Amino acid sequence: MSRTTGDRRAEIIQAAVEVIAERGYRGASLGAVAERVGLTQQGLLHYFPTKEALLVAVLAARDQWDVASTALHGTTWPLEMLTSLVEYNATRPGIVQTFTVLAGDSVTEDHPARAYFEERYRWVREGAADMLRAEFGERLPGGLTPERAAPLLVAVMDGLQVQWLLDPAAVDMAAAFRDFVALLGGTGNT
Repeated sequence: MSRTTGDRRAEIIQAAVEVIAERGYRGASLGAVAERVGLTQQGLLHYFPTKEALLVAVLAARDQWDVASTALHGTTWPLEMLTSLVEYNATRPGIVQTFTVLAGDSVTEDHPARAYFEERYRWVREGAADMLRAEFGERLPGGLTPERAAPLLVAVMDGLQVQWLLDPAAVDMAAAFRDFVALLGGTGNT
């Protein structure tokens, strides 16, 4: 049975996720990804002409998986949807690790994913502010505006991921996020 180009690209992206999670972006080679899917490096370049192109495909796939799994495709995300996303992420340590490694690596000036993460965090903060506004109005119970609270919400989500990856037995990411939502005055602590 022959694979379609889309199937092969998906297989390569999944292999890249695994290799990046194991070695980090800088330590991951196209050769290692190609070997994992039974291709030569030249064969892999037919599907992704550069390592950077593969990296962007990995990041885009992660966002698509998040949207598909949690229905984060509306204009305003309900607070419960973010709680569901955190719960979902707790079931897939490999992709969470890949995202975390790439996000950390991207803070360097020359990193090929820097622009991607700058744009992603911009729209995530905007979406979080809209979600907080829908939940609480123009002021959260602590007095912050949705725009001031949005980066804090994103920081909690990302920070919990790092702590969970380092010590999953000690950090229940989903429970901790529900506790944070309860601190906001939302409905997350059930």
